[in-house]
Amino acid sequence: MSNNKSKEIFSANLEKLMSSRDVDRNKLCSDLGLKYTTVRDWLKGITYPRIGKIELLADYFGVNKSDLIEDKTQEEKEVKEVKIPTSPLVQKITEKVVKLSTPRKQKVLNYANEQLKEQNNKVIMIEEKLFEYRVFEKLSAGTGFSYFNDGNYDTVFYDKDLDHDFASWVFGDSMEPKYMNGEVVLIKETGFDYDGAVYAVEWDGQTYIKKVYREKDGLRLVSINNKYKDKFAPYEENPRIIGKIVGNFMPIEN
Repeated sequence: MSNNKSKEIFSANLEKLMSSRDVDRNKLCSDLGLKYTTVRDWLKGITYPRIGKIELLADYFGVNKSDLIEDKTQEEKEVKEVKIPTSPLVQKITEKVVKLSTPRKQKVLNYANEQLKEQNNKVIMIEEKLFEYRVFEKLSAGTGFSYFNDGNYDTVFYDKDLDHDFASWVFGDSMEPKYMNGEVVLIKETGFDYDGAVYAVEWDGQTYIKKVYREKDGLRLVSINNKYKDKFAPYEENPRIIGKIVGNFMPIEN
């Protein structure tokens, strides 16, 4: 099963359980001590939880782990479409069972139920190598924050090893939908490449993630989200292009 398909199945199962128990995101986060963005990404099928979180959710809802990670829709469909089996093995089992007394038939049924439960409880793990990123605080995708002078950083993980010089967080929605609030952006210190590319720019003691256009008297900083007006950084104020944005991702829980 593909990684994306597993995420879709988990997302659908979690949403169904939350709906049936009348549990919203805020309650789930509060009860289990989870980050709101973590639950949001599970429900959107962006990330897949580690085994510890699957067990935590299963215990919380009082279900098997398989109820969270397996395609129950397909199972229900298969049950509805089940026909009398005709395989040689099943025929041999049936021939023996019909000759048993009722108490012994019940024992066979109990054993079959145990085997089925064991099969359904088998956890399908998504094994993926995770790469470590140091993410500095913090760049702005809104009105601007001070540049990260103190060297503080968070350690996060992602399932791809992406080339970059350094990474930082996105705060704000001015570059949505391409760069989402809470994502990591990857930066290469390449200097200016071409008009319209997205750069990290330091200006007037703050840093911004913006599309940059060079004009005669300065740099025009343009947001992707059209509810934000352009900013203009005059050359006389010494705006500095820190680097070009070469990638972005939502961290994977480790």
